[in-house]
Amino acid sequence: MALTTNPISLLNTNGRPHPVQNTAAVVTFVLGLVSAATSISPGLYLTSSWVGLVALLIGGWSQMISATTGQRIVTVLGLGAAGPGFYLGMAHGGLFGGWLG
Repeated sequence: MALTTNPISLLNTNGRPHPVQNTAAVVTFVLGLVSAATSISPGLYLTSSWVGLVALLIGGWSQMISATTGQRIVTVLGLGAAGPGFYLGMAHGGLFGGWLG
């Protein structure tokens, strides 16, 4: 029988559970992917800019509270996707889409 492990447990390399840190890292990663994917289409600039901004804020907080290297790797990958997604969303129209200014 094959040994199966929970993928989230790979973030707990020190043997202790870290539910808050794991959640923050995974949320940063998912939001970063969404921001990067939606930045490809100029019509989705509101989504990419807002999701990218939230991912950058959560990712910064996740970096400060991370306890293991696995959590930091997932967070940095998410931040790496969120940054270009956010900036492309800003270039295509910004956070408010011309409503202000």
